[in-house]
Amino acid sequence: MLSRLSILADPMIAVLLIATALALFVPSVGEARGIAQTVSSVGIFLLFLVNGMRIARGEIARGLANWRFFAPLFLWVFGAMSLAGLGFAQLASTILPPMVALGFLYLGTLPSTIQSATSYTSLAGGNIALSVVGAALINIAGVFVTAPLFALLGGGSAAEIGNETILRIGLILILPFVIGQLLQDWTIDTLRERKSQVVWLDRLVIGIAVYVAFSGAVEQGLATMFSATDWAVLLALIVAFLIVGTGGAWGLGGLLRYPREDRIAFLFAGAQKSVAIGAPLAAILFPPDIAGFVIAPLLLYHLLQLVWAAPLATYLARQQPD
Repeated sequence: MLSRLSILADPMIAVLLIATALALFVPSVGEARGIAQTVSSVGIFLLFLVNGMRIARGEIARGLANWRFFAPLFLWVFGAMSLAGLGFAQLASTILPPMVALGFLYLGTLPSTIQSATSYTSLAGGNIALSVVGAALINIAGVFVTAPLFALLGGGSAAEIGNETILRIGLILILPFVIGQLLQDWTIDTLRERKSQVVWLDRLVIGIAVYVAFSGAVEQGLATMFSATDWAVLLALIVAFLIVGTGGAWGLGGLLRYPREDRIAFLFAGAQKSVAIGAPLAAILFPPDIAGFVIAPLLLYHLLQLVWAAPLATYLARQQPD
């Protein structure tokens, strides 16, 4: 199983690398930018429509009923991690470009990633059902919580969540999800049978959103703005943020006296961050010439969380009591 979860075996990494390379060498500028943004918006709408179709209403109800797990997970992901992101953003602002530093706050306010959190929970011998439901609920909450929380904590330096932005979020993220929930009785079985195709829809839409965002950043001089020292500082801060997220989630699960299986589920659902929500939402919140800078910490965190999680999950599996 470890080979299937290694970073080299994860197609999402290849998609992100290809999207970034295309933005560096063939950026979308001028009239092409408008076309790419439209394609990205349509793709995001379709992605959230499918998400609404495939997340069963019964799973949502069961997750909400298990408040002893979900409530602390919600407070950790959107409370503690957001405040940690704010602290890292303030630290990074003394060294890195302002919009990149702000990306740490954006990273902190994002929800968990469902697929890898569930996969690593399974590898580590954790509670898979609890991981699936917990991460799914946090993802749904993130659609509603991340943008206003980011604006609240970021103050004047964050994206302005005005009426137009709220309308775009409602039309492109929330509306299709609600429609999907209404239609899922007729679609959920078909989507489960075509899980591999649905996963590739996720990857394609995320890739397009990343390409559009980084095209704008490249046009603004991303490639020349960062020195080798800047990249080293960014990497060091991301590693530190990952240690805070992982160590904090594991420690909180211990303080709450969760059974080992539940504690493992809390660890991966609490520390993993979702590029599937982060990239599309950034495409709505920020103009392309800003979005690429803001999501830079997210993309690096996503890469490192996969590098970190595989050996960690293997270690936890070996520590399982007989």
